[in-house]
Amino acid sequence: MEQQRFVLGDVDVIRVEELRGRFGAGKVLVPDCPPDVWRDNAGWLAPDFWDPEDDQVVGVVQTWVLRSEGRTVLVDTGVGNGRERPGSPVFHRLETDFLGRLDAVGVRPEDVDVVVNTHLHGDHVGWNTRAEGGGAAGGDWVPTFPNATYLMPAADYAHFSPEGAAALPAPRDDAERGRREDHRNVFADSVEPVRRAGQAVLWEGGYRIDGNLTLEPAPGHTPGSSVLRLASGTDRAVFVGDLLHTPVQILDPACSSCLCEDPKAAAVSRRRVLERAADERELFVPAHFGGAGVAEVRREGGGFAVGRWGAA
Repeated sequence: MEQQRFVLGDVDVIRVEELRGRFGAGKVLVPDCPPDVWRDNAGWLAPDFWDPEDDQVVGVVQTWVLRSEGRTVLVDTGVGNGRERPGSPVFHRLETDFLGRLDAVGVRPEDVDVVVNTHLHGDHVGWNTRAEGGGAAGGDWVPTFPNATYLMPAADYAHFSPEGAAALPAPRDDAERGRREDHRNVFADSVEPVRRAGQAVLWEGGYRIDGNLTLEPAPGHTPGSSVLRLASGTDRAVFVGDLLHTPVQILDPACSSCLCEDPKAAAVSRRRVLERAADERELFVPAHFGGAGVAEVRREGGGFAVGRWGAA
């Protein structure tokens, strides 16, 4: 598994992967992206981000560990073990040694002070909880990080709750039915147990974690999707969650993924965040890129391009 470490100002940053694999056809994941965008950039998209032979997007599920002002902050918590995710075969009943990988970089569950869920999809909240006693799933779900405050977007909590919009409309097809079942399971096993334990903070409008880290809304992928901004010394970065799933969305930010609940709003948020990243030289840190986890972006024509991959 890939591990990446760097320092931004006074903040240590560590990338910890849970899962790496092929996450579906590009033409399905980003349906509005013209085929020639993939073809014309195959030289650098392959093999880390895309397999052109069968049009498969290469991606990761990962957590970013930030050590800031003496505290340990996790940005997103992956899929988790033993989860019922019938609508997501790659994530269904997954078993990994994710906690062992955290331990390998010096992070024990009791060491974590803050958990940031950029949004409440299942591959960003799974390790929020684990089966009581640390054994196999089947018992009660309890917070994995017993001393942490979990920061969750209030808009997503309302949307994915049993009374929320994600649960109410009638399923349109089998895929939608499976996705909605996943949403219900995610809320029950990875979100509500944290709230019930009194460890969740539901924020809206913006949230300052400390002098280096702030959260702000970037809606579209989900109603509460957010980005985490890091500003320390002269260094800047933005952790963008699922604002993008593949680098072709940097080249053509109008293209939203098939997983975006409001594609038009997602495109507006994507362009806004890319513009600021380019203009203010913020490192751009997506949740799922299969290659380098960090990029510098620059304006090019009416869109954007990758200036370079990786952190200095």
